[in-house]
Amino acid sequence: MSVARLACKPCCQHNPIMGFKAKTCVRYNEPYHAHALTFSCFQKRPFLNSDPAARIFLESLDAARRRHRFDMWAYVVMRDHVHLLIWPRHEHYSISKILSSIKRPVSYRARKAGFCREASFWQPGGGYDRNLWKVHTIYKEIDYMHANPVRKGLCERPEEWTYSSAAYWAGQRHVPLKIDESLPPRESSVG
Repeated sequence: MSVARLACKPCCQHNPIMGFKAKTCVRYNEPYHAHALTFSCFQKRPFLNSDPAARIFLESLDAARRRHRFDMWAYVVMRDHVHLLIWPRHEHYSISKILSSIKRPVSYRARKAGFCREASFWQPGGGYDRNLWKVHTIYKEIDYMHANPVRKGLCERPEEWTYSSAAYWAGQRHVPLKIDESLPPRESSVG
């Protein structure tokens, strides 16, 4: 059995509004799987580059978390894309609906606030969705996500990036969005 299953099967669909083919995503809403999600701003533009824009995103994420009852295990809001690691608490859920509940309010509020004047805030297509169910694989994904700002040269240590859960994982509790502590400890991942 593979460690993780890539949930997005690349498949093209013509988008008549945008005038190009966008990848669509086949999602696997498997009970009790975590989901590593990545999605980008339209044409990789830095729409999330300001504090107000990043805060709007985190507020939308927190509202979606309450509405769809999922646990937030890790997040990194970059200037032009977002990484999330979520764990739906119930057997029946829809990652597509969760993403819509996160992304739509951000688009609306960003346009209203003047952060984005483009036809679209988010890049069309499914983004990236990876099902995870092994604890050690989940921790590898968290480490990878948190290192993203360091790899991009935006900070020296992951916990220095303001809009990330890395500081929370490093023991700091005054962070923009608290994570849920339902993930089993790293020690249980041996074997």
